[in-house]
Amino acid sequence: MRALLQRVTRARVLVEGVEISHVGAGLLVLLGVAQGDAEADADRLAAKTLALRIFADAAKPMNRSVVDVGGEVLVVSQFTLTADTRRGNRPSFTTAAEPALAEALYGRYVERIRESLGQVATGRFAADMQVELVNDGPVTFLLTS
Repeated sequence: MRALLQRVTRARVLVEGVEISHVGAGLLVLLGVAQGDAEADADRLAAKTLALRIFADAAKPMNRSVVDVGGEVLVVSQFTLTADTRRGNRPSFTTAAEPALAEALYGRYVERIRESLGQVATGRFAADMQVELVNDGPVTFLLTS
């Protein structure tokens, strides 16, 4: 399981030109689920997402978590994070989880975030989405399980 975290000042998701969700300052999380991933992976990544100190305070530029700053979180499924690009020029997605498993673990990750923040914005699983964001910093981290 991979989570690409981007600290944002704002982000939104559109499907067929219609905005389906948005957030202000906080995190945009692109989440990829691979074969062999399990609920424990979703739980660990969600906990790390919530605890990672990547927001500024008066003492340091990266000293507070999204929870500490009251930030918002937008989670978007992105199976392409599981791509194998080691050979040739066409990515292979053979390591991506089957859609049913991927959707279940995506949902579990979102629920774990929601338990701490109360609200989480999401994309639409398996939809063709357009994601717009303003990356703050830019600050981007790749978490893997």
